Amino acid sequence: MRSLGLVGLVLALVIVGLLVKKQMNTLMPAATPPAAGAPASNVREQSQQIQQQVRQQVEAAMQQPRPLPDDAK
Repeated sequence: MRSLGLVGLVLALVIVGLLVKKQMNTLMPAATPPAAGAPASNVREQSQQIQQQVRQQVEAAMQQPRPLPDDAK
């Protein structure tokens, strides 16, 4: 009986882990290539480019309307 409970617990943890991984991949898409132009030559420029990309992505996400639930009509 105990082994059955342990197997169920491990299975539940695997399912939760897979769901978290899927959700993280949805929230954090693959790295986008640098903007048009020459690639960054040092770490500081790369950091600034990444910060700019994140700002743009956050702004784009904030511009999208939030879906309303069906029962809120």
